[in-house]
Amino acid sequence: MREEELKKLLLKENEEFKRLYEKHQECEKRLKMLQEKLYLNENEKYEEKILKKEKLALKDKMYHIINEYKKIKNGE
Repeated sequence: MREEELKKLLLKENEEFKRLYEKHQECEKRLKMLQEKLYLNENEKYEEKILKKEKLALKDKMYHIINEYKKIKNGE
């Protein structure tokens, strides 16, 4: 199963994966809003830094779930 197909399946079947994915999308949306600004004040720069770290942590957790699913599916 390809990774995109697996993500779609997990979004339907795994509540934790779905929660992480939705939070990741929220971070992405907020980061995009910040990046579209011409100038960021100090609070916005700090928020951008925190959002990038949070987004990466969420992605790591999602990939952990994907890898665990693959192990189970492959009978490991």
